[in-house]
Order: sequence, then C-alpha cells, then structure tokens
Amino acid sequence: MDFPTFFHTTTGHAPYPYQQRLATAPWPELLDVPTGLGKTAAVVVAWLWRRVVNGEALPRRLVYCLPMRTLVEQTEGCCRNWLDKAGLAAQVDLHVLMGGRTGSDWVEQPERPAILIGTQDQLLSRALMRGYAMSRYRWPVDFALLHNDALWVYDEVQLMGPGLATGAQLEAFRRAPDWPTARPGRSLWLSATLHPDWLATVDFAAAVPGLVRHGIEDADRADAAVTRRLLARKRLQPAGIRLTAADARSGAYARSLAAQALATHAADSLTLLVLNTVERAQQVWKALSAQRPAADCVLLHGRFRPGDRQRQQARLDAPLPAAGRIVVATQCLEAGVDVSARTLFTELAPWASLVQRCGRCNREGEYNDTAEAAVYWIDCDDPALAAPYPAADLDAARAVLAELGDAGPDALPKVAADAALHPVLRRRDFLELFDTDPDLSGFDVDVSAWIRDADDADLLLFWRELPVAKNGFDADGQPRPAAAELCRAGIGAASAFLKSRREAAFVWDGLTGQWLALRERRLHPGMTVLVAAAAGGYAPESGFAPDSRAAVPPPATDLPADAPPPADIDDDRRSFIGRYVGLAEHLADAEAAARALCTDLAEPHAEAVIRAARWHDTGKAHPVFQQSLQAALPEGDPRRSPDQFWAKSEQPGGRHARPHLRHELGSLLYWLAAHGWADDPASDLIGYLLLAHHGKVRTRLRALPGEQEPAPQDQYGPRFARGFWEREALPALRFADGAEVPAVSVDLELMELGRGAHGPSWTARVQRLLALHGPFRLAWLETLVRIADWRASAQEQEPKREDTP
Repeated sequence: MDFPTFFHTTTGHAPYPYQQRLATAPWPELLDVPTGLGKTAAVVVAWLWRRVVNGEALPRRLVYCLPMRTLVEQTEGCCRNWLDKAGLAAQVDLHVLMGGRTGSDWVEQPERPAILIGTQDQLLSRALMRGYAMSRYRWPVDFALLHNDALWVYDEVQLMGPGLATGAQLEAFRRAPDWPTARPGRSLWLSATLHPDWLATVDFAAAVPGLVRHGIEDADRADAAVTRRLLARKRLQPAGIRLTAADARSGAYARSLAAQALATHAADSLTLLVLNTVERAQQVWKALSAQRPAADCVLLHGRFRPGDRQRQQARLDAPLPAAGRIVVATQCLEAGVDVSARTLFTELAPWASLVQRCGRCNREGEYNDTAEAAVYWIDCDDPALAAPYPAADLDAARAVLAELGDAGPDALPKVAADAALHPVLRRRDFLELFDTDPDLSGFDVDVSAWIRDADDADLLLFWRELPVAKNGFDADGQPRPAAAELCRAGIGAASAFLKSRREAAFVWDGLTGQWLALRERRLHPGMTVLVAAAAGGYAPESGFAPDSRAAVPPPATDLPADAPPPADIDDDRRSFIGRYVGLAEHLADAEAAARALCTDLAEPHAEAVIRAARWHDTGKAHPVFQQSLQAALPEGDPRRSPDQFWAKSEQPGGRHARPHLRHELGSLLYWLAAHGWADDPASDLIGYLLLAHHGKVRTRLRALPGEQEPAPQDQYGPRFARGFWEREALPALRFADGAEVPAVSVDLELMELGRGAHGPSWTARVQRLLALHGPFRLAWLETLVRIADWRASAQEQEPKREDTP
C-alpha cells in the first residue's frame, strides 16, 4: 500500500501534508511543528514505513527520548496501538526504559527492528555508560546498542535542560571520523518551540547550519483540520490571584486557587491547573478536595509509584462525568499529553513551557464557535519561588504575556530564547566514562549534570516492611525492587526526607553483596534506596510525601515471590542453570551463536567476535571455579572427575570459595599465553572481548578489597587480582573439535604500569584499542560476544532431547 493508506490504516486518519513529507523526503534532523498536530505519529509511522516496510537504510532501533515519564507512558500506548493496526507487532519489538522498568530483554536481539521509549534520565545515562537504576555490569551493552544502529528522537526538547546539549554532543561524537560507529546512527529533534541555536554546542555547532529542517508549510495550512487547530481561540488573561511566599506558607494560595478553579469550572468540561512544583500541586489538590466539589478531582505528577500513577492517569483518560473533571498537575501535563481543556490555569513559567501548556486548552478548536476557552496565568515575581526555573526566564515570559490577549497557536509569537548555560560533555569526559570501574573510594563519575538540572535530578525510593533491629531495621536478604514498588523523588526533597531516617534507609553495595544502611553515604541521581515502610514518606493517593509519618502500604500489585537480590561482583548465577553443561560444549555453542549473529548483522569484525566466543569461558577451568560447580556432587560421582571441566552446573549457587574470582581473567590469560603474549592490537582485541564478556572486568586489572591473598608468598608470588594468584596453575583443556589449549602458569605482569617483559600493561593496551576502534565500535563488539554467550546459555538451559522422559 502507499504511505497515505498505510498511515490511515495505522492511525485511523489521513496524514497531514508534513507527515507525508516525512515519509518521502530526505529524513530531517529538525522537526518544528505546533503542538497538537501529531509529531509522534509523524515520526513513528514514517520510520515504520521507511525502515520496516520498505527496508530503507534508516537505523533499525528507534530511540524515543522524552523528558517525563508521563510522555513515555502515552507514547508507549500509541506505539503499541499503531504496531497492532499496521500488523507489525510481531516484526518490531517495543520496549520501555524508565525508572522501575529497566528490563534486559530488549538488548538480546540487536538484529531485529525495535522501538525504545524512555525518559532522558534512563536513555542518556545509558548512553553515557552510567545507566541509572540498572546493574553496572550491563552498562556497556546498553551503551553499545544506543549508539550503533540507533535513530534518536528527542521530543519536547524545550524541557530537557542539559540533556539537550548532551544529545547534541553525542551526535557530534558519533559523527567524528576517529570514533566510528559500528552501524550508522542519527538524531532528530522535535518541538513546537524549536530553536536550532540550542544545538550549537562546542562540538556540534559547525553541523547546525546544515541540518535538514521540516515544518509547517502552505500545503499544511490549506488543510481544514490543521487550520482549525492553528486558529484555535483561547482567551488569555491574568488570574485573580498571585503566588507569594506568605500565601504559599500559610496555605492561602492553595485555597484561593482551588476556589477560583471551582468558580470558573463548567459542568461537562475539563479544567486543568498546572503548577510548577509537586508540593504546590499536592497542596492545591488537597484544598480542592476539602471543598468536596461535584467534579471529579485528579492529582497527577511524577512522584507516584507506577500502579498509583496509572490509576490517576486512567481517571484522566476516562470519559468526562456530567459534573466535569478538574485536574491538578505539574509539568507532566505540559507536553505531549493529548487532553483538551475548556479552562486552563498555569503558574508563570518560561515561554517555551507556556506555549506547551496553552496547547492543552481547546486543543482541537472545539470551543472556537463558543469562545468559551480561557487560559489564566498566575504571576509570581519572587525569585525565591521561581524554582525550578531561572527567575530571568519568568521575567521574560511575563513581558510577552503582558502584550497578548489570545493563546492560540497562531497568536503566540516565536520568541527567540538564549540557550541556558549547562555543563557540556566534552570528548575527554566521554572517553573516561568508558571505564566502568568505580574509583578507589568506591564512587563513579557523576553524570547527572549532563542529564538534568541539579534541582530536577531524581533518585528512586521503595518501601518494604523490615524487621526491627538493634540500631534501626534489618534489610538482609531483601530481593531487588520490582517495578511496581519504585517511586521517583527529586534528589533535594529525597535528601531532606532521608536526613532524619538514615537508619531506616539502605542502598545496595555490589562489592559486598549487601544492603548497607544509608547513614553518611552520598546520594546521587539514579540511586535506588530501600526505606522501611514504618518510616513513612509516601501515600497512595498523593504520592511521595516527605512529611508523612504514616506507615507506607505495599503496592496493590502482586510482587514476585522469588525475586533474587541485585547483582554483585561475585555473582555467577548464570553458571548455575539447573543442568550440567560441559565447558567444551558451551564454548562450541557460544561460537555457533556468535557466527549466526554476525551473519545476521553482516558484521565486518566477525572473526574477532567468533574467536572470542570460542575462548570466552576457558577461564572456568580454574580449580576453584570447578569446585564451585561440583560442590554438591557426592564423592565417587563421575562428574567430579578432575579431567572433566564444566561450564554450567545443575546445583543452586552463584558464588565461589575464593572472593572476587572472575573467570574472565583466566580466559584472557589462556588466550595471551597461547599466543605468546603478543604485543598485537588484533590479539589484544580478542583478549579484551574475553575479559569484558560479563562487564565485571574490562579496562583495568587490579585487586579488590576483601580478596583472599595467596599463601605462602614464595609459592605463588606477590601479585593477585580477581581471585587469580600469580604462578598458580591453570590446566590444559580441549575444545569440542579436539583443538588443545595448553596449561598456563598465571602471570599477572599486565597489572603493572609501564612496559614489561610481555609488552605494554593491560591499561595501555585498552587505550590503544580505544584509539584504534573508538568507544562505539569497541563496545559494540563486546556486546556481540555477550549476546552470543547469553544465547548459548539460554539454549543449554532448555531440556535437551536426551533429558526428556
């Protein structure tokens, strides 16, 4: 079918002219279209048409980056509906990445087309190799798949703060000739208030004049539906109240705004109140509810657990009752949400934000004939109350509003706004993030300044009923949080809340494999914090509530009964799969999986990936690792033979007698020794892929706190790292095809700085690989080996024919 027919089948209506141009003209980098004219449908359906239906050379992953989770949820619903109607649900994967929904299945099939929808926190932190609220050992995989073969779509860019500049810098890095991507990618920026100068960052400024831009043209304005929306009438005037510090503290502001909203609300209509902070939204909603109006009153913001938030969203989406509905919300309704109010109250905000908020009133022009639609703006000239916005931005917006009496799309002027000053990600910063080891103090580079403004940064909280202990509460053995438990909280409000509850709050320590009391530990964006339910801080009807001391009830959704604890550096649970698999068999399975994957992707570096998969688990021949796999076998069992090496065990487990033992280091040592410790980039590439295939050892070789030191020293030597002791023996073994791997005497000289008998240190070799391949391609190859290993393990976990009765 042609594109207009495909679009109508997928969305239920004919495309506007600009939507059709997106499907047929050269793909742009900028899409500047007024609110309410279907930018999301334009991009998604055009990508489906061009990439999936017609096989054009657009990237196979569409990465839809949004500033707020409200927009993520709405975009997810639209995309699922469009895929179903287009008959493409079985061909195109759809995954959501936001706080509480950070699953791993989306990375397992990089050869399939996929739509990834996420918040800028989740997507940009992963693109910076520091993924929020996820296992640190998975960081390189997400990094690789978000930079290679990915089309980034940044929607509602006016709300992204420093994330906008970071996206521009990342695009510049991917275009750099010395940092080639393994697969081409590109970016597209969307907004109703888009200024290209916002993208003129230090490394991307030279590209901005050449960016292809699509927008509304004369053909669009000739369309009756477009004209009705562009000429939508919305009376604009100041509200009858002002926001002052005294009224905010006393509650008078909340009561006055609630009273005015009730006085102007009309039956069988929607009234929206958009506040700049969660706290004021909660206060206004409580004041409104206290007056017991006939209208349905809904509170909506981003500080709910998912189930509670979905219930509020469902009320917003439900048909209007006879008495109408009043919705109190934060910026979560500012953009993208497809609602249309008769009456809108909004606090003063930056001009770009006000344009978006006005787009929620008389959105389709349904009140054009009656002239009933009205927008009331609430002034505030107290700089102390401007947060989360700069006071200067509010002053500029006030000056524009003073000259206007109508808030329709064609009546609102295009105001050129200077790009806000934010920290800018530089090449050196980005390259340093490739190393995923924490520093010697246990901390990571904080990427939050490149993702959100400091006042807008989030962490995740969840509450559990914990036993009382001597010094507070006992969190031992608590499983990792389920998505239904997690609540986002601004880091400032969360810090104030946790300050008096540190004995009731815990964070996961991946080195010790324990929940540790928060106490004096530093909070950082993206952190996940466990809080005792008895400490309060949350109410299902109003969300995160720092002042609440009432015990927090569990979420209404059933939680997994057998969830494991979060991953830690000693965890090897993928080796304990419920059946024994020989090492040679697993290596052959991984090699075959790598070969098939590289064939599907037409991978030019297939030889390195396949050879790395063939050798990746040779380090499991270490005697301590074999002892772990065979620990539960009785004496005399033939599976305990010293000549039999296993890759997988049927016994429960996941940890080893020697702390911090990482078999990947053994695989590297086997490879380098078998190839004469060659100082050769091609050999080092395969060695890197061997070492990095679990993400727990990559760019540096060093001992960790708590490692068991070798004794006696004269037998083993002074060096030890990741459970390997210098001069201990690794046995000879065979591949399934009969090829032999010689025995190895462990040599850890590569730990040392400088050049030794075996050539450069491991750190120097990795730096050489980064210079040769760049971070994007190196992470991509690393990821292909990991995926081949996962696929081999999944295949082996399924009962084989001889195991079936």
